[in-house]
This record gives sequence, structure tokens and C-alpha cells, in this order.
Amino acid sequence: MEVPYPAKTKQAAGLVNGVLTDVMSMFFADKIMVTITQEGRLAQWIHVPLDSANPNHSEQYLPASSEEGDLLPIAHLTPKTLLGGSTPERETMGQLYATQIASVIASKNPGESRTVLVGLGLSKVEASREAFFDIVELVFKCL
Repeated sequence: MEVPYPAKTKQAAGLVNGVLTDVMSMFFADKIMVTITQEGRLAQWIHVPLDSANPNHSEQYLPASSEEGDLLPIAHLTPKTLLGGSTPERETMGQLYATQIASVIASKNPGESRTVLVGLGLSKVEASREAFFDIVELVFKCL
């Protein structure tokens, strides 16, 4: 696979619960990096390998057949917190975002095998459905 130099980059910004949220994606030869920041923060890093240990899992890359199922994460993805995640709530929320982002990338390109690296800097852990969908919508604009 040939990847252009410099790495392809996309950015988006919007308000999430009244807080300016910046999202950026960079597509490197070996990784796809997505950062989600609020108020200049970047405090948690999670990686999600897209390559499956079992080649029989390829059917899980197929997009869901219903609109509701389109946002369900792929079951075999295993996020790992590299840095940050100082509280269980923050770590869980970070892994949820990372798995969701990796699922979207894998669904858009079933042959994708690069590792997804997600950097988060949310000002507070927000478990509301609206905040989650607002952030995911911003990420979609960058993929």
C-alpha cells in the first residue's frame, strides 16, 4: 500500500455540550491517528489494532444491515489504554470512543489493517448519549 507523504490529514471542530471540540485525523503508513481535544487538552491515548488474529472474523467487518446497527462496534476489537485514563470512568469512556472509531474505519475499508491510535482530551467524562453522538459525528467528518 502506498501512502502519500506527508500523511493525509483532516480536521473538524464543533460544540459538544457548549465546549469547543477539535478532531483531527492523520493517516500514516502504519497507523491511523485520531485526536479529540477540548480546551487544548490531550491526556489519554488508546490503541486498537484492526488486524484480526483469526482470519475467519472477516465477516464482522461487513456493515450492519440496519441504521441502528450502523453504530454498533465490531465485537473482536480490543482497545488498550497506553497513557492516561486516570479513573475507571475515563478509561471506559476512552475505550468506548476508540472502539467506535476503529469500527467505523474497519467498516469503511474492510481490508484496513493499520492500528488506530486515539488521543483524547475531554474536559469532563460525559456519559450522555447526545455528547457521544456529537463527538462521533465530528470524527466521521475526519474519516
